Amino acid sequence: MLDLTKLARQIQGLSQHLTQETVASQKRLELAEKYLRDAFTRQDELVNAQDKWRDRILFANATPLEPLNTCIDIPVPPKVHTVIATDGSQIAPNHHEIAYCYLLNIGRVVLHYGQNKQPLLDSLPEVFYRAEDLYESRKWGIRTEEWMGYRRTASEAVVLAELSCAVARGENLNQKVKKNPELSTANLPLFSESLPPRIPTLAMVDGSLIYWFLEQLPLEARETILPPILAAWEQMKAAKVPLMGYLSASRNVEATNFLRFAACTHPTPDCMSFCSDQNAKLPCKVFDPLRDSTLWSTQLKPGQRGPLWQSNSRILELYQGQQIYFCYVHVGTEVARIEIPNWVVEDTELFNEALGLTLAQVQKGYGYPVAIAEAHNQAVVRGGDKTRFFSLLERQMIKAGLRNVGTSYKEARKRGSIA
Repeated sequence: MLDLTKLARQIQGLSQHLTQETVASQKRLELAEKYLRDAFTRQDELVNAQDKWRDRILFANATPLEPLNTCIDIPVPPKVHTVIATDGSQIAPNHHEIAYCYLLNIGRVVLHYGQNKQPLLDSLPEVFYRAEDLYESRKWGIRTEEWMGYRRTASEAVVLAELSCAVARGENLNQKVKKNPELSTANLPLFSESLPPRIPTLAMVDGSLIYWFLEQLPLEARETILPPILAAWEQMKAAKVPLMGYLSASRNVEATNFLRFAACTHPTPDCMSFCSDQNAKLPCKVFDPLRDSTLWSTQLKPGQRGPLWQSNSRILELYQGQQIYFCYVHVGTEVARIEIPNWVVEDTELFNEALGLTLAQVQKGYGYPVAIAEAHNQAVVRGGDKTRFFSLLERQMIKAGLRNVGTSYKEARKRGSIA
């Protein structure tokens, strides 16, 4: 039980700290705006320096593909369109439960606008209980709980591609799900070239398309997770369904870090020669840790996007040519980071259409894309769902003739306190 009386003393100190941090943050923002104005006129020079000294730079940064002062109004989306989203949740394995297994639940949402079609709102659960599912990751030094999250990411992409291809083919998804409730996500169907008239469609995911966690994985583990994701993106590319990753309250600093080239006081931005001392105060970090979204909130008006950026994350070298770009969009309630594959950006009409649909989703969701929010609601596993899952599992185990089925004494004791 939380003792609020004791906690209140610490909250007072926290509020004072936040007040001081607000003042310091405002100063950092003013300084970053100064360097941004300087970068407007030196952009080509800074990009050349970034490219020339790429191998000697020790901080994450992105490359602007458009003028830094770009502010483009996002077009109004068409009335007739479709939005698809997936999100995932899980039940983690627990040695104290009646069986050591885990469950992934992928929420699926397809919303049709102006088409007189019923939406698809459901989830696709999958239980993992075999030894190769539970213990395979141990040989790479990855805990089962972490591996479960990585597999969930891959499943979300595969299901999203399957739905996108079905929508592009004009299939009635509600009837398809009724006929086959456990619609397979293991193998994507080959995409047909004969398509009905195209309806503007957008596929959305919650979070980044740059899977930073892959950098720390061994090669064999990485090859288990990444190829299904890239194959799913290729399916969406063939179906001409643009993919966008939506990041709310983004903490990224890649774009702001580009301004560190303007703030560098050394003859060249050679971090390994001039700034390799970890304890030294770096002259280019004068506005750190200012977020990209904070800086671009001063540059954009509601309904506008900023310049396109190319991420220079090393993990993208494994994306088989599917480069990830991003931009910041003022959606009215905040400045969100939107990540897009290169094949979407290269089709200007498709890119603008997708941005318009994204902005419409935020407006319909009162500040957050309604399709992603609904996918989360479909996927989330609440306490009651978890209890029913293990109850169902217990009945099946007893029916199979297993004895001594039940939770550990520790788990049973934690569920019922005598205090």
